[in-house]
Amino acid sequence: MGIDPGTNILGYGVILVDTKKTHYVDMGVLDLRKEKDHFAKIKKIFDCVSELIDKYNPTDLAVEAPFYGKNIQSMLKLGRAQGAAIAAALNCGMPVFEYAPRKVKVAITGSGSASKEQVAMMMEKTLGVKLNSSYLDATDALAIAMCHFYQLVNPFTDMKNTTSWEKFVLNHPERVK
Repeated sequence: MGIDPGTNILGYGVILVDTKKTHYVDMGVLDLRKEKDHFAKIKKIFDCVSELIDKYNPTDLAVEAPFYGKNIQSMLKLGRAQGAAIAAALNCGMPVFEYAPRKVKVAITGSGSASKEQVAMMMEKTLGVKLNSSYLDATDALAIAMCHFYQLVNPFTDMKNTTSWEKFVLNHPERVK
């Protein structure tokens, strides 16, 4: 499950991975714009993500990392929204993975500066479904889930400190034929 955190609109996306193929399950948004109390928003985020976890029983939660903007207060609020989603997952014993927005865009479109519309179009093509274009935060959340899947199946993601083929063969004997 992927989460695109926000204190006004939070997007979520759920995919199913079946023998290394992905399938669309669900996506949507939690619209918090009418809620004026910031802490009430945080509670709603925690409750909503907890309900989604109960409903779909995902194995992992992938969440977008807050990015640094000009307004530090906005970033702080976004971090709180992310923290509420993370706390809901941890409360259920689920592992959490965080991805920078640029990394997600590169994984999905090949470009770190892709627009939300480009990400949505690639998610439609990748998952083979027509997605509602008015839910760009939800398609971003699907992209975060897909980025996490790509990281899991990429044989080089755990190769940060590997400097030789010998180490690769030692660490991955099943990949050598």
